Amino acid sequence: MKIINEDEKEGTVEVFPETLDDLWHLSHIIEIGDNASSKTTRRIQDNTGDKLRSDRGVKKTFILDLDVENISFHLFTGKLRLTGTITRGPEDLIPLGSHHTLEVKLNMPLTIKKSRWPKWAIDRLNQAIESSKKLSAIIVVLEDDTAMLGLMRQYGIEYYGPIKGHISGKRIIDKNRQKNIIQFYEKIIDSINKFDSIQNIVIAGPGFVKNDFYDYLKDKHSDLAKISIIESTGSGGRNGISEVLKKGTVEKLTSENRVALEMGAVNNLLIQISKNSSRIAYGVKETRNAINLGAVSQLLILDTKIAGENMSEDIEMVENMKGDVMIISSEHEGGKQLESLGGVAAILRYEIA
Repeated sequence: MKIINEDEKEGTVEVFPETLDDLWHLSHIIEIGDNASSKTTRRIQDNTGDKLRSDRGVKKTFILDLDVENISFHLFTGKLRLTGTITRGPEDLIPLGSHHTLEVKLNMPLTIKKSRWPKWAIDRLNQAIESSKKLSAIIVVLEDDTAMLGLMRQYGIEYYGPIKGHISGKRIIDKNRQKNIIQFYEKIIDSINKFDSIQNIVIAGPGFVKNDFYDYLKDKHSDLAKISIIESTGSGGRNGISEVLKKGTVEKLTSENRVALEMGAVNNLLIQISKNSSRIAYGVKETRNAINLGAVSQLLILDTKIAGENMSEDIEMVENMKGDVMIISSEHEGGKQLESLGGVAAILRYEIA
């Protein structure tokens, strides 16, 4: 993400999204009621007399502003759509006040205008800029002749794989077994090398394959071995990746990793709940009460709740009282656990009645 232009007086920021992570961040920086402006394409009715063109209309591209009424981000398609009422555009082509959907695209400028930029939104924007194009860690979980990669994206975990090998069991006599193992390891390495700016690699799994793979890296790919560590898990596949996250392994490797931090924060909350702690609150009503009493030390809020429950003022109140605010992604397991608690929770400074 890049910032092209800022106008503090007008409350506008023009951004240039470069990655899927950037679109995900923007989907939570933009709020209902903001004004968004970008290039868009709309089919305009043709009146030239050509019946076919008249029926289908003609596609026109122009810059359009709209007041945002709905925000939709689809992780699997990578599409961010902003729907709202048109406030500015070529009046000979579109009627002001009509509805339109802007599709925010990579490498295309977008201007966001807010009546006031809250601190959490500015922090989120800065985080997106600093984290742009970084892949803080890859978790490689190996089990027998299968590997699964977990890519630590800003929005959560992106799964890659499975990567399959053709390795016979140890008890089966196969003169090509070692050759097949090497081919399997090289397939995993080829997959890892597809991604740039990797900070750390966690090699995990339930057996000894992970150790053998790490030894192979040290011998043949020392550059990858230098940024790798080994972690044991009880399962392979996606469950193994989830185990690594719950252990906080990635959090120890890089403090920049938001997903690991969020998972750890939610896990800590769940531990406090299991202990029947009286210094927690969860659910919108209970948490808001704690915020109003100034009792919140740490606020955990699901990204989808900010606009949905109009929580911006609550977030600012916590920040003004020197509390910590962590916005939790709804795209990982920790976010789903928080969602089951009402989407918002807090660790308290003291007990409240």
